[in-house]
Amino acid sequence: MLRLFTTLICSLSVGFLFAQNLDSLYTLWQDSGRPDSIRVAAYKDFIQRGFLYSRPDTTLVLAEELHRYAKEYDYPKAAAEGYRLQGIANAMMGDFPSAKEYFTRSQASFESIGDRSGVANSLKNIGNVYLYQGNRPRALAYAQQALSIYEVLGDKEGIAGTLNNLGHIYWEQENYPLALEYAQKSLAIYEELGDKAAIAGRLSNLGNIYMTQKNYPLALEYNQKALNLYEELGNKNGIANIRSNNGAIYFRLGDRTRALEYAQQSLAIYKELGNKGGIAGDLTNMGTIYNDQGKPDRARRYCQDGLVLAEEIGVLEHQKNACKCLYNAYKALGRGSQALEYLEKMRVLEDSLKANETAEKLQQMEFEKIMLQDSIAQAEEARRVEEAHQQEVRRKNQTRNVFIGSSMFLFLLAGGLYSRWRYVRKAKTIIEKEKDRSENLLLNILPAEIAEELKEKGRAEARDFEMVSILFTDFKGFTEQSAKLSAAELVQEINHCFEAFDGIIEKYGIEKIKTIGDAYMAAGGLPVPTDDSVKNTVLAALEMQAFIRARKAENEASNRPAFEMRVGIHTGPVVAGIVGVKKFQYDIWGDTVNTASRMESSGAVGKVNISEATYELVKDAFRCEYRGEIEVKGKGKLGMYFVKGPAG
Repeated sequence: MLRLFTTLICSLSVGFLFAQNLDSLYTLWQDSGRPDSIRVAAYKDFIQRGFLYSRPDTTLVLAEELHRYAKEYDYPKAAAEGYRLQGIANAMMGDFPSAKEYFTRSQASFESIGDRSGVANSLKNIGNVYLYQGNRPRALAYAQQALSIYEVLGDKEGIAGTLNNLGHIYWEQENYPLALEYAQKSLAIYEELGDKAAIAGRLSNLGNIYMTQKNYPLALEYNQKALNLYEELGNKNGIANIRSNNGAIYFRLGDRTRALEYAQQSLAIYKELGNKGGIAGDLTNMGTIYNDQGKPDRARRYCQDGLVLAEEIGVLEHQKNACKCLYNAYKALGRGSQALEYLEKMRVLEDSLKANETAEKLQQMEFEKIMLQDSIAQAEEARRVEEAHQQEVRRKNQTRNVFIGSSMFLFLLAGGLYSRWRYVRKAKTIIEKEKDRSENLLLNILPAEIAEELKEKGRAEARDFEMVSILFTDFKGFTEQSAKLSAAELVQEINHCFEAFDGIIEKYGIEKIKTIGDAYMAAGGLPVPTDDSVKNTVLAALEMQAFIRARKAENEASNRPAFEMRVGIHTGPVVAGIVGVKKFQYDIWGDTVNTASRMESSGAVGKVNISEATYELVKDAFRCEYRGEIEVKGKGKLGMYFVKGPAG
């Protein structure tokens, strides 16, 4: 089955295009007598109309001029627009990590100038990138944030674009009735606005949905309408996308010749644009067709190239399809060992994709975290409202007192002061409670030292730590066990385990970093290094395993599914700091993190697996079993130990 290459990237917001031709737009940009807003808008549209869809690599270079302008003329909106254009250009070329980075910068720049429409646009685009990468929970969260802002602003174009994104999510979830409903609502708004580029994207989306429903005539009809508009606009990325989708349709119809023609046409355009995602998809599609035509050696070459690109850009679905193609090719060539290698890779990728689906069931937990973070800002806003209200009360009281008769003045003043005293005391109590609540929420998200720095400076600098012990846990067979539970039961069980882990790491003075699906990550020795942090991290890991063993026995006694767990620890240098400027998160980076993750994946159920570096630091405190040097992907052979328990 061919991978359906969606019009997601074509749906990235680009705004309204001026009617002027490119020369006149560039003339406006160069006219120093014009206001900043006119010059920047003209140059932005000059890039969009002339280069964004046909030469995205050129867009990256041209947009740098907007950053120069922002610094020279102190006009931050120019930088925000530059980052947005660079984000779209990187997405066009399939470089999604860079696209996400630029969209995040764009969001921060728009927030700094109070441009809520620009913030919503950035949030929507970040959601698009997450959706293309297969992270639907994150995509949904960003789309909902964007939609809420657009609805407050009454921005029809923004609402239409976000409805389209929500339609994509429902399409990925195979909820086709809702996907069609959102796509048609989005199309209707864009037709009202007369935005041809957006209309083309929505028509293509409808073609995708009908193709998935096997209504191929209707899918081809919508694709042709979209293609006509893309050709009129000179949108090469859109043209390539439609041809790729048509190739998928003809493959499903059994017309291999036409399917190959369309894939070749699409591939040529994607190569011209440098769109790695499109190239990876078409290479795999062509390999699949060659396999079907009995040409496995040619299929192998195409799918190998497709896999390399898919791994480079981190798109799991493309990787899985390329591995499936390579498995079939090597199997047909009689090369069983290599076929088995790619079959195993395909199974691992399928598990990863299933884990993403499980993450959707857990997204409620993520939304609760976001709501906690939002409430910090809400509490601060409540405090400002209360203060403004008190000022208004004071002003009214002063005005009223001027006109009060002298005979009643003292009596009313006394009564007023008493009432005001009671009101102020009550308001102060409420504000103090909200302040305490905000403090607690902030401390629930960040380490105390980092939270304090953030409150004092408005930011927190990233820091280097030389000796940090990273702990990873992961449940064995999580996908299989979770299939036996309802969504509510699954969330309840995971939450029960993670609440216990939170208590354990707090007991040993370890910092929780984050949870990733069914994995739990913590670090000992930051943000304040201590002499016993390595030892405490190992003690916490042993206690976590003890808890899981007890929980397993409890669940099995009640005939309920039970989880088993691996734990891995490695000690070394890391960089730690806050990620982002909104919905921020304390995180850590460095090779130590990667090695710790490998300690977990190379461990065993019920055991605490530590690296040789960690062992050297705790060998006097614990009894350990040497496992020898074990091959680790990307690391070679690493010495590892199982911790048996405290020494003595």
